[in-house]
Amino acid sequence: MDVSVKNIDDLNAVLTVKISNKDYTAPYETSLKQHRKQMQLPGFRKGHIPTSIIKKKYGPSILAEEIDKILNKSIYDHISENKINILGNPIPIEDEKKHIDWKNPGDFEFAYELGIAPKFDLDLPGKYKFTMYQPKIDKDLINKQSNDFAKRYGKLVSIEVAGEKDMVLANFKELDESGQIVKEGFNHSSTVSMEFVEDKKSKKQLLGSKPKDEFKINPKLISRGDVDMAAMLGIDKERAKVYTRNVLMTVNEIKTLEPANIDVTLFDKIYGAGEVKTEQEFNQKIEEDLKKMFVADMDRVFKKEVSSTLIKKLKLKLPDEFLKKWILSSNKEAKKDQVEKEYEMYADGLKWQLIENNIIKDQKIKVEGEELLNFTMGLIGNQYAQYGMMIPEEAELKKAAQNVLSNNEEARKINDMIYDRKVMDYLKSTLKITDKLIAHADFVKKVSESM
Repeated sequence: MDVSVKNIDDLNAVLTVKISNKDYTAPYETSLKQHRKQMQLPGFRKGHIPTSIIKKKYGPSILAEEIDKILNKSIYDHISENKINILGNPIPIEDEKKHIDWKNPGDFEFAYELGIAPKFDLDLPGKYKFTMYQPKIDKDLINKQSNDFAKRYGKLVSIEVAGEKDMVLANFKELDESGQIVKEGFNHSSTVSMEFVEDKKSKKQLLGSKPKDEFKINPKLISRGDVDMAAMLGIDKERAKVYTRNVLMTVNEIKTLEPANIDVTLFDKIYGAGEVKTEQEFNQKIEEDLKKMFVADMDRVFKKEVSSTLIKKLKLKLPDEFLKKWILSSNKEAKKDQVEKEYEMYADGLKWQLIENNIIKDQKIKVEGEELLNFTMGLIGNQYAQYGMMIPEEAELKKAAQNVLSNNEEARKINDMIYDRKVMDYLKSTLKITDKLIAHADFVKKVSESM
């Protein structure tokens, strides 16, 4: 067997694999024997079918299977042994003139396109300067969070008249084209949140409504899409899509959210009994929590600035045509025009991945098994805390983490998260960074732009 690579340029190459008869004869014969043991055909006992019959009937497909195994192993062994840094996967070069006669096999030759990763030197810290944006946690932001807590732990109370942010509990009956109630039609009770009604005319109609008031109204104008409307009327989503008539809406009750008092009772519910005693302490705790909450967003904005700057300065080139072809060949649902449209974003993501890999290799960054387990336990614990639930004991938390990591895809994602965090820690300790406080609204805008 002969495997060779011919470079077309710095980013593209052709890999050729030549397989002779002696390379596949032994594994092919072994595979035939295994199939003979397992195969059943009418008129023959299991395991006693003549090899000649198996060869005639299944030989070509069995041979193709063995050749495929040899090909895959030889290709990736060669790439690994020669440390060829490829992008994507090898793409077979189809030769229309070449016809493989699987019934009368001889020597084989296969060719593949390779996309090669660019070589580059990452000069860090270098001359680049970066900004770590931080939101100003002022009195208004603390008050907003405090009021949000009060609403979250508030209670719904009945009132007489519907206002801008109240909930209207109502019954909905189906009407025919002439506006009469359909006897066998839907008859369902549900809720309309006034703050989510976007149609101005419908909102004006409902504002000031009282229990027992009736309206003939278009349900599409007081719901948020087909799924919401289906739930409101008690019908399925498919019917909601095509429903065009008005409904009879009868107001049963009006409710408003009465925020909880900002006092010790609320403090205990949020932070635990006795942890916070005064409103001043409550505001200090909110400020601390907001600072922690914004760390991930600060990192996201910082990462966006760093990645955009380094990608621009390094001017990395990729085997663009190869990558576009590879995306189309590996994703059957992808369309050529879609790939062209989204390619620049994909290419920037790949360039940043190459930069991260360079840092990981240069700094010898590793993720150990115990570290992966502890990090996963921390993630699960944070989820419990986020929903105000008691964090389980360590043994139970460990078991839950091991269960998550038993899923290879989830384990890979969490592994990538740790590497990403370690790269970020390295960048923060290495680069020239200036801290800058900005208004919360401006920070939110930057976070949105970084996604």
